[in-house]
Amino acid sequence: MYWDNHLRRVYEFAEPRLFLPMVQASRAHVVMLAERGLLPADRAKRLLDGLDTLRSPVPAPAFDGTFEDVYYLMEKRLAEVSGIDRSELDVQLARSRNDLDAGVFRWAVRDDLLTLADVVISETRSATDAAQRYADALIIGFTHRRPAQPTTIGHVLAGLVEARLSLLREWVDVYDEVNVSPLGSAAFAGTDLAIDPGRVAEMLGFATTFRSSYDAVAGAEHLFRPAALYARFGATTARFARTLLDWMTRGWVQTPEEFTQGSSIMPQKRNPVVLEHLCSYAGAAAGDLASVANNIGVAYFEDSNNATTDVQPYLARAADRAIRTARLTAGLIAALRVGELPTDEEIVASGSTATSAAEELARQGIPWRGAHGVIHDLVLAGTPAEWSPRQVDAAVRAAGFGPLPDGGAQRVIDAATDPTRVLRRTQPGSPGIEAVQAYSAAARQELAGIEDAVTRRRAALRDAASRLDAAVAAIR
Repeated sequence: MYWDNHLRRVYEFAEPRLFLPMVQASRAHVVMLAERGLLPADRAKRLLDGLDTLRSPVPAPAFDGTFEDVYYLMEKRLAEVSGIDRSELDVQLARSRNDLDAGVFRWAVRDDLLTLADVVISETRSATDAAQRYADALIIGFTHRRPAQPTTIGHVLAGLVEARLSLLREWVDVYDEVNVSPLGSAAFAGTDLAIDPGRVAEMLGFATTFRSSYDAVAGAEHLFRPAALYARFGATTARFARTLLDWMTRGWVQTPEEFTQGSSIMPQKRNPVVLEHLCSYAGAAAGDLASVANNIGVAYFEDSNNATTDVQPYLARAADRAIRTARLTAGLIAALRVGELPTDEEIVASGSTATSAAEELARQGIPWRGAHGVIHDLVLAGTPAEWSPRQVDAAVRAAGFGPLPDGGAQRVIDAATDPTRVLRRTQPGSPGIEAVQAYSAAARQELAGIEDAVTRRRAALRDAASRLDAAVAAIR
């Protein structure tokens, strides 16, 4: 009953994900034991020959109860291909399933993080290009689902880029925290044998090794952080998806055919359901984060399945979902095409230019709160297109201010009826065309730096694999 309801399911998840990393970790461990004189050369060679055989992909055997988990499957197969009895195996000398499981799971998580970084960098580069391309695409910006101020599609996309850069900065730190080797901590208290954990870490591409053998097995900070990263990515994507859905509904951007489904009854309908899926993905990512946190939170601060094995499926599922989210969002951004943008008159009629009118009054010496109140009263009386200089002057006097300088009332009306003013703003980070273009250039530069950091970390893994192969060859 235990096999059928738990162990089988854990094995079916873990075998394709962890078996080969477990073989690689075992190769490094055996090399280290031989180099330290803890394992005779002939026995080390026999094990390395067998482990190299296990590196060749073969269909995973069905779970039949003759092994408990992926580790014991590896032991069983290693004895078979080495032509020895399991009692003659040395592969687990000075090692526990505890530190091995922690090590290979860190391996799997760092692979997920590298894949995610690649697709988010690609998506962010597309968003940066689109921000620059649509820096002059004037629309109505919303707050609290109400028209607020004029902005541009490029300005909103620049905001998405900034959010992605923030995530990628965090990614570097999370990756480095994950990429710490727990191997050598054994069950949690280390070993009396003179092993070299640093050598194992070096051959497996871990940047550093553990500082506390207890935390190496019992700790879980490095599991919280990727889960939070995936949930954060999903949440920001869902928020952008909702905004994009609004734009499509208003016709400001075209609905890309390749991301829609048709209606079974309404011939004219093309439903952008991908945007709905992205929102659902975000909810699921938050749920996986909660599952990771809850499993770890109910565990003792020691080796425990709650905080290790039982967490792994949630974290792996969240990583896969985040990667698919990034690919879908990248596709949406690449397919983004401007539709029929709101006219200047529509933007003015929405009330979005009222703040500029109040700022013009403040520029003419009216205290801000008073200017705010004057424009509020004018907006209640009619849209800015209907205002007259006499009406503006009267509203200022009624509020106890004024008189305005010559032409002052007309300048207020000009501010209230010209939404394109935002395109000429020079304030860094604003919707001004030059400001968005300047931000895009700076974002590309930062993105290139992050991409270089990811490339260096990937290259370090390749170099480590070469060092491990060379070390194995030297013994064999």
